[in-house]
Amino acid sequence: MYDLSYAIPSLLLLSLFVGYFFLLPRVPNRMNHTFFMLLLVEVSTIVLNLISSWADMYYMDYSKEIVAISNALFFCMFYLRGYVFFLFTLSAVKVEEYYTGALGFLKRIPLQLCMLLAITSPWTHYIFWIGDDGYHSGPYYKVLYLEFWMYILLSVLIILINKNMIQRREKISLLWCNAILFLGTLFRLFLPQILMMNTFCVLAVTILYLSFQNPDLYLERRSKVFNSRALRDYIEEVNGKRPYRILSLVIHNYRDIRDIYGARQMNEGIDMIGSYLRETFPKVMVFYFSNGRFALIAGEELELENEKIRHTIEERFDSPWISDNAELYLDVSMVYIYPGNKAQSADVVFNVLTESLSQVSRAGSESFVTLGEKEIRDSEKGTVVKRNLEAAIDNDLVEAFLQPIVEVKTHKIVGAEALARIRDSEGKLIPPGLFIPIAERNGSINQLGEQVLDKVCKFIAENDIKKMGLNWINVNLSPIQFMRQDLNQRLTSIVSAQGINSSYIHLEVTEESMVDDYLLLKQIKSIQESGFYFVLDDYGSGYSNLARLRRCPFINVKIDMSLVWEYVKCPDEMLPNMVSTFKNLGFSITAEGIEDEGMAKMMADIGCDYLQGYYFDKALTMDEFIAKYS
Repeated sequence: MYDLSYAIPSLLLLSLFVGYFFLLPRVPNRMNHTFFMLLLVEVSTIVLNLISSWADMYYMDYSKEIVAISNALFFCMFYLRGYVFFLFTLSAVKVEEYYTGALGFLKRIPLQLCMLLAITSPWTHYIFWIGDDGYHSGPYYKVLYLEFWMYILLSVLIILINKNMIQRREKISLLWCNAILFLGTLFRLFLPQILMMNTFCVLAVTILYLSFQNPDLYLERRSKVFNSRALRDYIEEVNGKRPYRILSLVIHNYRDIRDIYGARQMNEGIDMIGSYLRETFPKVMVFYFSNGRFALIAGEELELENEKIRHTIEERFDSPWISDNAELYLDVSMVYIYPGNKAQSADVVFNVLTESLSQVSRAGSESFVTLGEKEIRDSEKGTVVKRNLEAAIDNDLVEAFLQPIVEVKTHKIVGAEALARIRDSEGKLIPPGLFIPIAERNGSINQLGEQVLDKVCKFIAENDIKKMGLNWINVNLSPIQFMRQDLNQRLTSIVSAQGINSSYIHLEVTEESMVDDYLLLKQIKSIQESGFYFVLDDYGSGYSNLARLRRCPFINVKIDMSLVWEYVKCPDEMLPNMVSTFKNLGFSITAEGIEDEGMAKMMADIGCDYLQGYYFDKALTMDEFIAKYS
C-alpha cells in the first residue's frame, strides 16, 4: 500500500503557484517559459503518480492495460521532471544558447532512452510489468534514479563552471534546489511506499519561484509596470534573435522636480504615468527604470506606430497628472532606439539608453532623439574600454608615462608629468580621452590615480632622478579624488610605503577642483602640511577666477595649450599680461602644448619659466625615460 497523504497537499500547493503565475504580468523570456513548463510537468507528474499508485493498489478493479498505461505515463513524466529542472538551471545561468544543435541533441539522449524504456515496459518488462498479482518493478527500474542524478550532476557542474555569470544569491538558490531534489530521490529510493518525493520537488519549485520568479523582483509595486531588472533581462533575451524597438521617455530635471513636489507626490505621479502607458498601449511592454525614465518596447510594429505613440504621450503631458494627493506639471523628452538586427550586448544597449536619456533629461534639450546601430556601436567601443579599464585597475596594470618639463632658457629637463595609460587585451595603448571620462563617471578614477602615484613613487625610490635632471614629478589629481575627505591619508600612505620625500611630488589640480573654496583650501592646507606642493593645471580651459587663485598656495600655474596655440596664431596682450600678473603674485609659469622652436621662443619672450610639449618629447614609458635621460 502507498501512503498518498503527502502527494495531495503538494499538488494543492503547486496549484497555487500555477494560479499566481498567471495572475501578474511576466516578461516573455525563456526562463519564464521554462518555469511554466516546469509547473505543468510537476503537476502532471504528481497527478499521474496519484493515479498510477491508486491503480497499483486496486489493480483488481482495473484492467491490466489501464494499470500499465498509467504507470508508463508516470515514469515518462518522472524522467521529464528531472530534465526540465535541468533546463531551468540552463536558463537561470543564461547558457541555454550554448546547448543547442549537437549539444542539445546530446543532452536529450538520456531522457529519450529512458522514456523509450518506460513506454515499451508493458511488453519488455524493463522498468515495470503488470502480472496477475499486480505491479512489479523490472530489472532496470533504478534507471529512473540514474537519469535524475545525471541531470542533477550536470546542473551543479554548470552552476559551478558559470558561477561568475550569476549573483551569489541565485547561485546558492540553484545549488539548494538541486540538493533538495537529490534528497527527494534518496527518500524515494529507500522509502518507495511513501510518495514523499513530490514534496521535495515542490520545495525545489518554491525556491526557484522565490529566487527567480517572484513578481517583486520584476514589477513596480503599485503601477505593475516592469522594472529595470526586467528591462535588462528582456533586452538580453531578444538581442540578435528578433527585431525590436525602444521608445523611451524621461521627465525633465527629475531630481529637482522631486525635491519641489516631494517624494510622496512624485511616487504617485510615477505610478499614474506607468498605469497610463500600460493601459493606453496594451500591445507594448512598459518598463520603469528609476529617475523618471520609462521605456516602451515592441517589435517592428513600434516603428510603424512610433510617431502616433510619441504624439499621444506628448499631448498627455500637456495636461497635469492629478490624483487625490497629487497634481503634477511635468515635461518629458523621448529617445527612439533601433538596435538593428545584429546581436548587441545588453549592457551596451542599456548604457546607450540610460546615457541618451541623461542627456535629454535637462530642460531645454532636444525633445526627441533617434539612435541607431552606429550610435550603439560607438557605445560598444566605450564598453570595451570600460572592461579594459577595470582589468587594468584590478590587476595593477595601470602605467605611468613620463613627459619631460624643461627650463625655458636652457631647455634642460627639470621635471616631468606623470600621465596615466592603460592597454587593451592586445597590448595597444588606449587614448586617455577614452578611459579618463569613464573612470571619472564610475568612480574608478580614485584607484587609477593612486596606482599612478604608487608607480611614480617606486620610480623615484628605485632611480637616481637627480642624475636624470628631475627635481620633481607632477601627478594629476582629478576633481573627484579631490573631494575625498581622506585624501591626505591616502597620499601620505602611498609615499611613505616607498620611503621617499613627498616634496618630490607636485600635485596637479584643475580649475574644476576649485568650485568649493572651503574644501579647496582645507584640502590643500592639509596636504601641504604633509610636504606636497600644488600646481594649477590647464589654466584657461574652464572658469578662471584670479581672486580665488590668489588665495590658493600654488607654486606653479600651467597655461592650457588652447591659450598657447591661440596666442601663437594671433598674438595679443592678453596672455603676456596674464603671465605677468601670475609672476607678480609669486607663481612660476609652465606653457603646455609646445610643438616647435617658434612656439618655445614666443613663450620665453612673454616670461614663461617652463615648457612642456611634443617639441621636447612625447610621454614615455618609465623604461624609455630611464634609457633616454639617465
